[in-house]
Amino acid sequence: MPVVRIPTVLRKHTDGEAKVAAAGATVREVFASLVAEHPELEDSLFDGDAVRGFINVYVDDEDIRYLDGLDSPVEEDAEVAIMPAVAGGAERSEHARRPRSAGGAERSEHARRPRSAGGAV
Repeated sequence: MPVVRIPTVLRKHTDGEAKVAAAGATVREVFASLVAEHPELEDSLFDGDAVRGFINVYVDDEDIRYLDGLDSPVEEDAEVAIMPAVAGGAERSEHARRPRSAGGAERSEHARRPRSAGGAV
């Protein structure tokens, strides 16, 4: 039976289980089985009949968007992974925002320290 990998954020709907067995020959059937067993997942996974836009689904590491979508075949020993999309990123640090010197290269704090008479720091 296929196994569905549940992301941490959705495990509250699967009693904390990271992997859940779900029957089906297509992703659609596997998800129907999964939702029948864990109805709370439906709102998190679906917008109407489609998988929510911020949810990525993989069958054995293949993105179903490049296969047959929800009709992608699922083998008996397959792993279906639900992966919430990650957006954004880290803001640039204050150091990265500092203007560069005229030569184009930014001098480090170390380079700005006065040197002793012997040239050592």
